[in-house]
Parts: sequence; structure tokens; C-alpha cells
Amino acid sequence: MQKIRQNIDIGDNLRRLRKSANLTQEQVAAQLQVMGFDISRSTYSKYEINTRNIKGSELVALKKIFKCSFDDFFEGLED
Repeated sequence: MQKIRQNIDIGDNLRRLRKSANLTQEQVAAQLQVMGFDISRSTYSKYEINTRNIKGSELVALKKIFKCSFDDFFEGLED
């Protein structure tokens, strides 16, 4: 029997970084749209509540929006 590996939960860190940047989910989605991503506020909210996986290219964009490091996305998470 194959074991299913759970994804890493970064939603809480996304929410923390967004709030630290004083942005709403709507504002983050709008900035992502300007950067060429087809994303709505509701889609972005799914990242924060961990019901949708985030693409690497979106993490790169969020790093720019939040002015943070990649490590910040994974802060406090264990292997």
C-alpha cells in the first residue's frame, strides 16, 4: 500500500505576510493580475485556507508583492 504524503501547509504564513504588508486578499489578487496571473480573490483565499495548491511562479510573484524571502513562506514548518 502506498502512503499518501500530505502537502506542506503554508496558508497561515501567506496570511501573516499579506497582513504584514497591509494588503487585502483583493489587493493581492489585483497585483497578481497586473503581473499576468489569471486569479480572483476567491482563488487567492483558497491558498490561505489550504484548499488549493499554489504554483511556483505564483510564489515568486508573491515574494515580490510581500517583499519577503522564500524562507518566510515556510517559517515554522517542520520537514
